[in-house]
Amino acid sequence: MYVILLRHTRPCVAAGVCYGVTDLDVAASFDDEATAVLATLPTSGRLVSSPLRRCRRLAERIGAARGTAPVVDERLREFDFGTWEGVPWDAIPRAELDAWAADFFHARPHGGESVHMLSERVKSAISDYRRSGEPHVAITHAGVIKAALAQSGHPDGWKADVEFGAAVRIPLD
Repeated sequence: MYVILLRHTRPCVAAGVCYGVTDLDVAASFDDEATAVLATLPTSGRLVSSPLRRCRRLAERIGAARGTAPVVDERLREFDFGTWEGVPWDAIPRAELDAWAADFFHARPHGGESVHMLSERVKSAISDYRRSGEPHVAITHAGVIKAALAQSGHPDGWKADVEFGAAVRIPLD
């Protein structure tokens, strides 16, 4: 049994902008990217999605191709960057970034969510998927995928480079 964590396609946002829970739409390249993603996915597995539009759009496309409706799982939403949302990374005060780096798992200099909080909700989702006894395909975000990789014992989980449209398979056995 497994969960495939699939990162959404490219969102409609300028490069270098911090975004997490901001509900961005998909980029103009969505149709081509979604077609490429569909060609690589297995046809089985319960389809679940982050509530954010950039994931729901891809989940709906996959669901239409499979003849099934995706189920929204709030726990799959991206990290909440608080006051950093929508701000260019290079405009975020250095002291705030340093505070976050000094206590990566618990610091919240942006007022949003801590990495620990993200990790706990991802752990809850993965545990429920495991208990269900069926494979899952989850359309989600880089932060969620990194949390799941770290929890699965991947040595560089938090540092993993997860491209748009990339799929990561995590065994649930």
